[in-house]
Amino acid sequence: MSASSVQPQERPTTSHHVHGVWSLVSYTVEVNDSGETFPPMGDKPSGYVIFTPEGRLAFTLSAEGRQPAESIEDSAGLLSSMIAYTGTYTLDGDRWITKVDVAWNPEWVGTEQTRYFRIDDDKLTVTTPWRVMPNWPEKGLTRSIVTFQRCR
Repeated sequence: MSASSVQPQERPTTSHHVHGVWSLVSYTVEVNDSGETFPPMGDKPSGYVIFTPEGRLAFTLSAEGRQPAESIEDSAGLLSSMIAYTGTYTLDGDRWITKVDVAWNPEWVGTEQTRYFRIDDDKLTVTTPWRVMPNWPEKGLTRSIVTFQRCR
């Protein structure tokens, strides 16, 4: 099946449409045990999520203050200061599931990424499932909370 023929699977109970371009407003991580939150990419990260009616998603987040690399170490740091992936998506109630076919992290390629979402007017709030992240395993279960504003 070609990418152009993929259609998003949207159940009739989904009352809001996610199709379009959404600009990042905020990105925080919540710790399950303590309720603590922190901004893993700084107070002013940037990014977008794009949902096409044909069923493709593109998701990119970039940390605040990224600078061009001047060394191999800098290059490695840049990789850990962003998130980027694309794939086909399906909607199921308050969840979207992306079948990842390209990602900044090769471990994500071929996986399904599930996100929960809520749309209030032009605001999209996204949460990940609770999980232990390799970036901060000492914190135990965490989830990301990402807020976007619809671009007009």
